[in-house]
Amino acid sequence: MTALHAPPAAHEVLARCTALVRPALREAVDRLHPWMAEMAAYSFGWCEVGGTPTTTPGGKGVRQALAVLGARAAGADARTAIPAAVAVELVHTFSLLHDDIMDGDATRRRRPAVWKAYGTGPAVLAGDALFALAVETLATVPRGARAVRLLSTALTDLVRGQADDLLFTGRPHTGPDRVTTEEYRAMAEAKTGALLGCACALGAALGGADEETTDALDRVGRLLGIAFQLVDDVLGIWGDPTVTGKPAGGDLREGKKTYPVLAALTSPAARALPDLLNSPERTQEAAALIEAAGGRTAALSEARAHTAAVRTLLTRTPLATPAVEDLLTVLDYLVGRDL
Repeated sequence: MTALHAPPAAHEVLARCTALVRPALREAVDRLHPWMAEMAAYSFGWCEVGGTPTTTPGGKGVRQALAVLGARAAGADARTAIPAAVAVELVHTFSLLHDDIMDGDATRRRRPAVWKAYGTGPAVLAGDALFALAVETLATVPRGARAVRLLSTALTDLVRGQADDLLFTGRPHTGPDRVTTEEYRAMAEAKTGALLGCACALGAALGGADEETTDALDRVGRLLGIAFQLVDDVLGIWGDPTVTGKPAGGDLREGKKTYPVLAALTSPAARALPDLLNSPERTQEAAALIEAAGGRTAALSEARAHTAAVRTLLTRTPLATPAVEDLLTVLDYLVGRDL
């Protein structure tokens, strides 16, 4: 999905934030080695292989928008968040380049993934370059030391969450070594929520917010990340490939321990599910049984619970009202994507 699929209100918020950040993001990418810059531009949808300019849609720009909204929520000028927005967008893209290699995903946003287009080694190197550029971007601005600490903490959590997600695949569906829903929540908060929380907190930190405010915004992003991942899990099984850009049932074929699967496995109605999950050619049957056993309903209910927690936290934290309204607009979009 891209931001173009967002409802008008959410699309306006995302578009306004990305328009503010885009010039600085392009300037940062242009500082890279030309080959690295081309791969980065390709991943952002700015060019084709070889560097020919294109208008291919890129990502939704959620993380850079959260950085801008974090600054505004703390009462600062949105422009103070631009380095934070650039840094989190660079880190997010770095993580996608490496994720696609680890997961063996050959496509990203309906185009060949960077590792398929340029090779595995170059894609790893491009990811490393983006990570280094993100740190440099923060280190050279006022309050940069605090910002780098926030980013490094988020990256440590992100790596931990990614490691758990990979390890979950090799664990059994049943028995004492099965993945629990509690473990899943911790994984999702780290893998997906850490960078969303960092985005919100970084924007506020560069805007001069105190630690209590940045901690609250970090928690907002982490809770949002869990809800986002839950919805992503649902779309990974039942989403329309023409909308999601992912093959139908891909998560099931890869053996991912997503929340709908974990929830369904606790139901007596899903006794046949482990065998279906071990048969990649039977993903449609597995998806039907997961839904019948309540996995889809449980995942969406859990997402709504985390959404409610975000709303509560935002109302209890002293923040600028217009920015909070925009944060809620983005929240509603992210947890209601084409479901």
